[in-house]
Amino acid sequence: MEKEFEYSLLPGAVLNWYDSHKRDLPWRVDREPYHVWLSEIMLQQTRVEAVKGYYSRFLNKLPTIEALANADDALLHKLWEGLGYYSRVRNLKKAAEKIMNVHCGIFPGEYTEVLALPGIGPYTAGAICSICFDQPTPAVDGNVLRLMTRLLDDHSNIDETTTKKKIAQILRDIYPARAGDFTQGLMELGATVCGPNTAPDCSACPCNHFCLGYRNGTASSLPVRSSKKQRRMEKKTVLIFSCEGKYALCKRPDQGLLASMWQFPELDGWLDLDAVIEQVEKNGIKIAEIIKQVERKHVFTHIEWHMRGVYMEVRTCAPGYTWMDAEQIRQEAALPTAYRLFFDELN
Repeated sequence: MEKEFEYSLLPGAVLNWYDSHKRDLPWRVDREPYHVWLSEIMLQQTRVEAVKGYYSRFLNKLPTIEALANADDALLHKLWEGLGYYSRVRNLKKAAEKIMNVHCGIFPGEYTEVLALPGIGPYTAGAICSICFDQPTPAVDGNVLRLMTRLLDDHSNIDETTTKKKIAQILRDIYPARAGDFTQGLMELGATVCGPNTAPDCSACPCNHFCLGYRNGTASSLPVRSSKKQRRMEKKTVLIFSCEGKYALCKRPDQGLLASMWQFPELDGWLDLDAVIEQVEKNGIKIAEIIKQVERKHVFTHIEWHMRGVYMEVRTCAPGYTWMDAEQIRQEAALPTAYRLFFDELN
């Protein structure tokens, strides 16, 4: 009969390994809930190395929950510029406002209250409550799912909610007193030794002597996931108007992708130069010179933007746009990465 997984061995193995192998990360300096919350939101869909600088800059400008709640949206977007998934920072502010209004400015310590904050789901609530308050609340993200399905030789689809709930319950039943370190140890092991997009380094894993995936030779084939849907492709022509050292910007709609962010004006589709000139002059803008054209691609989770940027010197700063020089754009205008690609070409 196939040997069952030895659940009791997992906490000790993970904690001993974590004590000697954990990375030195700025959000591990303390267990302040605001700091842990901010880091967990920033780390969603974003690499650790990319987050470090953003985390420090954000806290330097907004060191408290009260400062976050009172922050101007333009500052929030600028601090988040380049991180993507901008709804995250908008929900951060909404949650901070709720903490100020409902919880008297004190971050709540109960799982259900944390889960009720805008932008916080079961994973983030579990991470905060275990790391900050040593509660046995699992934080089951992709790293933990990968690790646990390999340990258990579990071929359930990790994209299904039932799998996440099953893993969460397994962990909840074996949580040790050092709940926060156990949560971070699971994440760390799943992000490094048992990491994504590479074969697991089973020889370096503290769990290899009881890992069923390692024993059965299936670890490298796990986890099981749904087939990725093909991204929708959209073509855009981006218009970089310059006039007297300033550049035309406009705001995106208040709803939808990149809501309320700054952008360069654009036209749907990939237009050739004659069509661009016709459209621009139809809108009453007089072109002095076509400077250059640049093609770029930007990939979102479900959409690819194929973008053609046309750089033009125009005769007047046409109304209907906000005109800023390059330094103003750097300091004040939060440009999503898709448009930042074209701004960077100015230099």
